[in-house]
Amino acid sequence: MQIDSKHPELRRRRFRQIPVRLLVPNVITLLAICAGLTAIRLSTEGRMELAVAAIVFAAALDGIDGRIARLIKGQSKFGAELDSLADFVNFGVAPGLILYFWQLHELGNGGWIAAMVFAISGGLRLARFNASIDDPNKPAFAANYFTGVPAPAGAITVLLPVYLGFLGITTPPTMLTAFYTLLIAFLMVSRLPVFSGKTMRMRVPPEMLLPVFVSVVFFIALLVSYPWHILSAGSVLYLISLPWGWKTYRDHARAAEAQAAVPAGASTSPTPSPSYPGVTEADHDDRPARLN
Repeated sequence: MQIDSKHPELRRRRFRQIPVRLLVPNVITLLAICAGLTAIRLSTEGRMELAVAAIVFAAALDGIDGRIARLIKGQSKFGAELDSLADFVNFGVAPGLILYFWQLHELGNGGWIAAMVFAISGGLRLARFNASIDDPNKPAFAANYFTGVPAPAGAITVLLPVYLGFLGITTPPTMLTAFYTLLIAFLMVSRLPVFSGKTMRMRVPPEMLLPVFVSVVFFIALLVSYPWHILSAGSVLYLISLPWGWKTYRDHARAAEAQAAVPAGASTSPTPSPSYPGVTEADHDDRPARLN
């Protein structure tokens, strides 16, 4: 195909250079997809510990790619769509298959249905998240909550029976594992408000900088040395914290309704809206927030 020399702008438009800052987050997302696909392969080979480790690694990459994109101003619609695809593979399909090859296959078709329902629930949860990003009716305080358990958290918590098996504890009955899988799938597609904290602006005092670094290194060392203990405890604590997120959301909703019921002009001093520090209107379309 020849380009008309009279219109050189066509060549420039077709072969426009892409800034590196737009590529970096997408490369991280692609690495996460590779980790999720590798987890599927490892599970089919019976190497379950490495398969679970690959899911945890994918979740770690998922937690940083969006933040890096916002930090270097590398957000793009392409990256948002790629991120959703990665979440479905890594936190929907891969954990479901790991559970199926680990234990659910003992139930035959019933185990496959449980694994499939979990994977589909992850896809539905991501689709709902994408569709509700630009919801104009969302109150300001809702920016600090997910609707339903996010996909990455669902993937980490649904593997709790596997962690317990790795610890040498008696493997739970297959029916119990299937029920637990369906329970986490339900929590993912439910309307349960789950505290995210993504809009909170946390600053570290200068004198606490080194202790924070030491604490992070200590936690990583614990995770590497005792991965199944840390993942088991973290999954249990996360599930226990879900009612607290629902309660705080309800308290903010009631406060907002009470404020809206006050007649106009009844008070001359403005009443602050019930929101977390740092929540702004710009945070409402913060993308991507995976695990989100």
